[in-house]
Amino acid sequence: MKIALIGYGKMGKAIEEIALQRRHEVVLKIDIDNVSEFNQQNMAKADVAIEFSNPHSAFSNVMKCLQFNIPVVCGSTGWLDHLEEVKISCATNNGAFLYSSNYSIGVNIFFALNKYLASLMAGYSEYDVGMTETHHTQKKDAPSGTAITLAEQILEEIKRKKKWVNHISDNPGELEIISERVDPAPGTHQVKYSSPVDDIEITHIAHNRMGFATGAVMAAEFIKGKRGIFSMKDVLGF
Repeated sequence: MKIALIGYGKMGKAIEEIALQRRHEVVLKIDIDNVSEFNQQNMAKADVAIEFSNPHSAFSNVMKCLQFNIPVVCGSTGWLDHLEEVKISCATNNGAFLYSSNYSIGVNIFFALNKYLASLMAGYSEYDVGMTETHHTQKKDAPSGTAITLAEQILEEIKRKKKWVNHISDNPGELEIISERVDPAPGTHQVKYSSPVDDIEITHIAHNRMGFATGAVMAAEFIKGKRGIFSMKDVLGF
């Protein structure tokens, strides 16, 4: 499979390493220094694009890929207010688009566990729920996309929580997400239910970027030759 990498920072380099290990070819690497090479002629060399840039350029990068008729896997977070526009463009161009806030297999299992636990806890109002997420200081968005996904899952199940907030809150209707930025920290997400008599806590700790990179390459393998809008649930089969 021939891959175009849109964004060649630490994640892009980790994805390249995994892609080469899995016997794929990286035919194009686009970063801030060579954006002029991000054109239809060069993109035509690729079977699929993997986009890991930043919240400010992700939307336009994805739209370009769809306009160039290149299936695109996107892992950038902080731009989802434009997600519906991407879905419309994907349908209009008969393209292929796969988005996840986190491509790690472990995190996607954690998503399933979080949703199930929230459904169990929905009937027990004596338990309050809160979240903490910790990342490296170079992460540009807060809370993380993974934390938002976890929070939205909880809000779907626990109706006494009306919205999430990214600060300490004593409002019982708000789901508190505390964001911490320290180095080194590839990513830790914690969901905690607390009552006067006990606590229940689930935590995912990433040791490095390779889990995210492996999942992104698996997503690219999955989406090659397909049309439509997909998620990591489709890739992993749950």
